[in-house]
Amino acid sequence: MSALLEIAVVIPTFNERANVPTLIARLDEALAGRRWEAIFVDDDSPDGTAEAARELGRVDTRVRVIHRIGRRGLSSACIEGMCATAAPVVAVIDGDLQHDETLLPKMLDLLQADADLDVVVGSRFVDGGGTGDWDRDRVAKSAFATRLSRKVLKGDLSDPMSGFFAIRTAHARRLAPELSAIGFKILLDLMTASAEPLRFAELPYTFRVRTEGESKLDHVVAMEYLIALYDRMFGRFVPVRFAMFSCIGVLGVGVHMGVLGVAMLFGAAFLGAQILGALAAMTFNFALNNALTYRDRRLKGVRQWLDGWVSFCVVCSVGLVANVGIAAFVHDVHNEGAAASALLGILVGAVWNYALSSKFVWGRY
Repeated sequence: MSALLEIAVVIPTFNERANVPTLIARLDEALAGRRWEAIFVDDDSPDGTAEAARELGRVDTRVRVIHRIGRRGLSSACIEGMCATAAPVVAVIDGDLQHDETLLPKMLDLLQADADLDVVVGSRFVDGGGTGDWDRDRVAKSAFATRLSRKVLKGDLSDPMSGFFAIRTAHARRLAPELSAIGFKILLDLMTASAEPLRFAELPYTFRVRTEGESKLDHVVAMEYLIALYDRMFGRFVPVRFAMFSCIGVLGVGVHMGVLGVAMLFGAAFLGAQILGALAAMTFNFALNNALTYRDRRLKGVRQWLDGWVSFCVVCSVGLVANVGIAAFVHDVHNEGAAASALLGILVGAVWNYALSSKFVWGRY
């Protein structure tokens, strides 16, 4: 009878083909004598990361692959990987080799030795840990994000932004339905989703320098982190996607008015300037929603982008009719004030645009 599986290592990947064999070799060395498996969760990387992992899996049965089509996002990838194993402990580690895999047996030992412990976190901000070659700006941003996370965090965790940790699989499966799956910070999601605070320990490690592939840190990732915090604090009242869609709509009004004013300043007739402003606003709203609100479903390539833009314009045109029609009906038939009628029309139009855009623009691919 074969020995029981002890730990699964979930590795979310996107364009990490060159790192796959190196990481498995390092896991083999770090977890020598332990019973483990590695689960690559790949978001259909163009560089063939999933295929590279499958090639390894043919000769090493400890290597498995979840190849996701039409789905994107590190947090959701981690959730799928954590729910796909029979191991009692599951660890999450990046595929970019920047986490210290030699910590994994220590994480496993702590969880096996202490039945009251739920999570062990690799921390850059406890004694003995470090951020490697990070510049001052990046360290400051990380510190600011950590302070923000304490608004929603249950427990004095020094590195809630860490993407390197081990958790009892039963907890991960139990919490999966409650997770927002937004952005890159799955640990923060797990720690804040549990009704009872998860009991944790922290182990120090130093963040390594990336040697292969491209960094996934950008301004959109920072935005996703703020979105995840919003979702934990207010998402039960106003869904995060609708809030983002509405905020972008408000910005679009500014774009509309700006283009309208500039066009008229250069001598355009009002009707032509109004049409130009409306097209500019809809294009702005579509592009920003595609990049942020629907980042996990974003439309790529010229054909998809143009098809989505046309669909979005059609949806918003119908929403405008609904907006005006509802406002006029409430004002003329129910004798409500102009401001109240207009606000109700705007709300109906926003809900209409959001619902139809979700289904017919970003829900078709």
